[in-house]
Amino acid sequence: MARFFRDSTSSSRSSSDLAAGADASASAATTAASSRTPPLPSPFPDLRGAPLRRGTPRHRLRGPRRRLPRHRRQAPHLHPAVRSLRRLRRRTRPLIVVLHQPLAGVVGGGEQQQGEEGARAEEVLGVVVLQAARGAAAGDGGGAGAGAARGDGAGRREDPPRAAAHRRRPDQCLPAKCEMLLYFLNDRKFLGMFLSVLKLLGKHAESLVLPLEFLQQFKASDFLDPHEYEAWQLRYLKLLEAGLLFHPLVPLKKSDISALRLRQVIHGAYDKPVETEKNSKLLVELCSAARALAGRSLIETFDEFHWADGFPLNLHIYQMLIEACFDSEDGAVVDEIDEVVEMLMKTWPILGINQMFHNLCFAWALFNHFVMSGQADIELLSGAGIQLTEVVKDAKTTKDPDYCDVLISTINSIMGWTEKRLLAYHETFSASNIDSMQGIVSIGVSTAKILAEDISHEYHRKRKQETDVVVHSKIETYIRSSLRTAFAQKMEEADSKRSSRHPVPVLSILAKAIGDLATKEKTVYSPILKKWHPLATSVAVATLHSCFGNEIKQFIAGLTDLTPDAAQVLKAADKLEKDLVNIAVEDSVNIDDDGKLFIREMLPYEAENVMANLVKAWVKERVDRLKGWIDKILQHETWNPKANGENFAPSSMKMMQIIDDTLQAFFQFPLTMHSTLHSDLATGLDRNIQYYVSKSKAGCGTQSTLIPQLPHLTRCDVGSKLFKKKEKPQVLMKRGSQVGSTTNGASVIPELCVRINTLYHVQSELESLEKKIKTYFRNVESIDRSTDELNIHFKLSQSACQEGIRQLCETFAYKVIYNDLSHVLLDSLYAGDTASNRVEPLLRELDPILRMVSGILHNGVWNRVITSLMKGSFDGFLLVLLAGGPTRAFTLQDSQMIENDFRALRSLYIANGRGLPEEIVDKASSEVKNILPLLRTDTGTLIERFKQAISESCGSTAKSGFPMPPVPAHWSPSNPNTILRVLCYRNDEAATKFLKKAYNLPKKL
Repeated sequence: MARFFRDSTSSSRSSSDLAAGADASASAATTAASSRTPPLPSPFPDLRGAPLRRGTPRHRLRGPRRRLPRHRRQAPHLHPAVRSLRRLRRRTRPLIVVLHQPLAGVVGGGEQQQGEEGARAEEVLGVVVLQAARGAAAGDGGGAGAGAARGDGAGRREDPPRAAAHRRRPDQCLPAKCEMLLYFLNDRKFLGMFLSVLKLLGKHAESLVLPLEFLQQFKASDFLDPHEYEAWQLRYLKLLEAGLLFHPLVPLKKSDISALRLRQVIHGAYDKPVETEKNSKLLVELCSAARALAGRSLIETFDEFHWADGFPLNLHIYQMLIEACFDSEDGAVVDEIDEVVEMLMKTWPILGINQMFHNLCFAWALFNHFVMSGQADIELLSGAGIQLTEVVKDAKTTKDPDYCDVLISTINSIMGWTEKRLLAYHETFSASNIDSMQGIVSIGVSTAKILAEDISHEYHRKRKQETDVVVHSKIETYIRSSLRTAFAQKMEEADSKRSSRHPVPVLSILAKAIGDLATKEKTVYSPILKKWHPLATSVAVATLHSCFGNEIKQFIAGLTDLTPDAAQVLKAADKLEKDLVNIAVEDSVNIDDDGKLFIREMLPYEAENVMANLVKAWVKERVDRLKGWIDKILQHETWNPKANGENFAPSSMKMMQIIDDTLQAFFQFPLTMHSTLHSDLATGLDRNIQYYVSKSKAGCGTQSTLIPQLPHLTRCDVGSKLFKKKEKPQVLMKRGSQVGSTTNGASVIPELCVRINTLYHVQSELESLEKKIKTYFRNVESIDRSTDELNIHFKLSQSACQEGIRQLCETFAYKVIYNDLSHVLLDSLYAGDTASNRVEPLLRELDPILRMVSGILHNGVWNRVITSLMKGSFDGFLLVLLAGGPTRAFTLQDSQMIENDFRALRSLYIANGRGLPEEIVDKASSEVKNILPLLRTDTGTLIERFKQAISESCGSTAKSGFPMPPVPAHWSPSNPNTILRVLCYRNDEAATKFLKKAYNLPKKL
């Protein structure tokens, strides 16, 4: 510890100037220690001292050192105990090796010059020196003590039984100072005088002023070098000055004559050495004044001197003596620690030290040597922790203001060092030194307990904080501070890892790094910290959660739309949060309410909600944009089969491409709720497709607008010609032209085919799109495949396409039949003369239309379109027979021609196996086949059937006539309206009379 105080107080070179007599072993020990980690600053109060007088010749303080001849350096006449000591010093550093080291700061200067080097430790440790002297005087063999001092069995040979009985303990060896002094002896006279002083000290150690005894016993003639003697004498005078004037046990009065005289003598020694002859007046005055000052005491005592027990001089001396407990080379505790401590305890009465001061000084020494060892000696750290436990107990019981001041200073110094490392323990501790963390934390906790007691004399009371609260608070401070520091470092590392080729978002990299940091905290550091805080892991993850939360909240605040990078960051944040919460839950599973406290501290990031809201906004924006695009593109769509080689509208292909791109972009988002959010997107896209389908078929007409109105019923004028000369036949009343249709059939038919092809293409693409969506979902890990989440269908669009194709097929059929072919069907078929206006013209017109349509329509819809056209032509054929107007009149003989015509019309669609399947044709022609037999039924039978049918449908007929039966949805041979229409177009007298009587139908419209 002498090196420690010298480093902390040597603001001038006066200490080195007074160290001319330092021995070679002390210099070697100091040099070895300087290569290690520097010690901590002293926690003890600084010593006061008067600076050297100005003008003092430097040669008085430091003269040339004489180099001894080689034969003198070997010292062949040295006492055997000295030889033993020289061998012992090579192996260990027991107490006697430290005793010769200077008391740096014990005798010091003022503000600029805090002290000169003072007396040596052995010059105040009378009892120990006495024991060493007794061993030397008895003539015990010097070689025996050297080999056994260290006590380690390595390389040591077994001593014979007699030799073992005389083995030296370390405290039986001569002080190292003796070896240095004996180099300067001409004969054995000096050794005799020195040993005589030691014998006196052994008898009355507490009744002597040790520096005075040495000043009286040793003369200038005992030294070969006069400058060495002057420096030696000054050190003892400065020691007297420090112990009696600057730091006395009892405070001095300004008028104390002894103090004034002692100060004069000491200051005079700066210019001229003190004569130490027996009759020297100056020496007598020095002894008188020193003994008078040393004899003062706080309590009445008998024959006791107090020259080294003033505060804080006694602590500096004792702290230096404690250095004997440590090896000079590696700083470890010596093997003879029990013997050394026992020797230290014998100095307590002289230095005024008690057990509490010893515990505090020894704890400091252990901790300081651990620091100087580069934090490598764990045993020193463990010892310091154990010793601090005793200090904690002492702090609870004492009210000594001096002790409290030193305690607070020492604890603050230790805490400053430990907290500097524990507040950033991720930087301080790694796999190589993690073993020291527990000891350092233990010391940090112990110092926190001591400070929590608040034993400062300024308050005269103790704080009433619970110990557990203090410890938990301190551990939480360590964890939060260290993790915040580690978090900042991870942020810098994440930013540096972001490359231009793979620009992964920084927060995504940071989230992964924080997850790894949390895992490391849980497995490496928390097991250590849990000894003092059962929820150390929860504190750690809550801190990391808060740190990352600050970053992610700023990131979220700046989001305007959801990009893939933003989604990746939010997903990483969500994963990190779940991992941190899981760790906290696991950590607090066996804890009561305290565990939930840190979980409640972890305010949710709301990353999923943010993503959901952004995705909903993104979906809405895409859906609205697509709808606007549909409106715009369909305004310019031409529905021209030559627009592309597929005979469908290019807009449909572009729309499906946009939808596919939208879905790909959606599934690129690293979301955990694809199924939930996809329903919103699918619904929006489904409605847009439905909107496209409805716009595609808009303006093409419907069944109700294309089928002509039925004419009023009339009866035939039997026996007269249906048409007079130059009179046009009356035809069915056509409805107005349709929106979006043209009168040019050649242009309407291809347009309708393209529209049908377009809807079929959209329908086919929807099936492919559903398969793609299922594939996208299979690549999402969060989907539960046991549910119906993969059953994605665009139901509205599928239904709209199906219905749209049906409506367009009907529209196509009705436009062809009732518009493009009306001149050969409604206008002329069977008009006037049945035999003259048969079905051949209709067949001739239908054939090229069928050829043209077959070249445009897609194979998937060809059957449906041709089937609709066939049904339309069959319905038109029946319309001519049952609602053809007054220009049509049929006899029983005409029925065979009509059946033949229908058979020819039916064969057109079969086309000798190249057209529609015969089953489809048979099904579509069933209605016509059921009606044709009525045309060959005689009139009387028809009238009876009509009466029966009208009676069944309307009840008993009134005397005034029959009610007019409503027009059915489908013609039927049992329907009264159907039978009535056959009678209306029967060119027969009986039929005409019945209609005249029953309904008074006119012959003409």
